[in-house]
Amino acid sequence: MAETTETDEKPAKAPAKKAAAKKTAAKKAAPAKKAAKKAAAPVATDPKERAARKVREGIVASTTMDKTAVVVVTTRKPHPLYRKTMVRTSRLYAHDEDNTLRAGDRVRVAETRPLSKLKRWRLVEILERAK
Repeated sequence: MAETTETDEKPAKAPAKKAAAKKTAAKKAAPAKKAAKKAAAPVATDPKERAARKVREGIVASTTMDKTAVVVVTTRKPHPLYRKTMVRTSRLYAHDEDNTLRAGDRVRVAETRPLSKLKRWRLVEILERAK
């Protein structure tokens, strides 16, 4: 029979310990990398540097709330499989500072910071008054 020596046997847990040590070292380095990215990222203070805001056109459906108008935006998209044109509507709550809107007006609204629970749009301009 052949005798085994200590040099022939490899400890089974040594590679696992090395892998675990690498993972913990990577976890410890991750917050430092994030902090470096935050410090290097430029702060957008100029409004021209900010990303373009979404702009939508729609019809005013309701103005019963104070300084708020409900704007219905209609989009037409082909069905993904059948290619028939589908009409989708979405209701946007828009901020109307002067309460100048009336139901039926065509308006342009722009995305803005949250102004209330549901209101995330503001009035840009009135395109056409209701008749």
